Amino acid sequence: MATTGPQGAQGTTPMETGRFRQRRRTRAAIVDATAELVRSGVTPSVGDIADAADVSRRTVYAYFPTLEQLLLDATLGLLAQTPVDDAIDSADVGDDAAERVAAMIRALGAMSTETLPLGRSLIRLTVDAPRPADGGTPIRGYRRIGWIEHALEPLRESLEDAAFERLVSALAMVVGWEALIVLQDLRGLGEEEQLDVSLWAARALIGAALDDARSASPE
Repeated sequence: MATTGPQGAQGTTPMETGRFRQRRRTRAAIVDATAELVRSGVTPSVGDIADAADVSRRTVYAYFPTLEQLLLDATLGLLAQTPVDDAIDSADVGDDAAERVAAMIRALGAMSTETLPLGRSLIRLTVDAPRPADGGTPIRGYRRIGWIEHALEPLRESLEDAAFERLVSALAMVVGWEALIVLQDLRGLGEEEQLDVSLWAARALIGAALDDARSASPE
């Protein structure tokens, strides 16, 4: 039930178009270039990264105020990108979005011992960072949002655009480092309990979104 009209092509929302879309591509290009340099054994400078990404140093700093933040982001991408992508795609049996999301959560949980300390550091570097001038550009987590959108792809035709975006936002609250930190620090849960709670919360949110869509459908 994706809508059409002022928002653009079917299934396209304002958050996926124009300036926001371009900024997301630019940020990904910078991180990918950094990851390639790190993978090759180089500890890159901002100048090295700008050259590799074909952007200016000023552009790099616009997205990543410090080199430490960028290197952390790229390292996390090297650790997590392929395993999580593969987990989502391997779970794609019968276009079951809930199982795709569950596979993503399990893959992230399996790497949490290695990635969570880096995630805590990245949060520390970004939580007090100045907000972007446009006010709406995320300062971290774009990779996670991409995974969630990918996992939920089977639901794009079942949910209105606004409902789909709301579900992405809701799942962003229960998937990732912030959620794991809450479950560890506030609830004192072990890894298996953290996984169980995250899976339960994700299923509940997906179920609620589908229930809302069914309720809104004409008889």
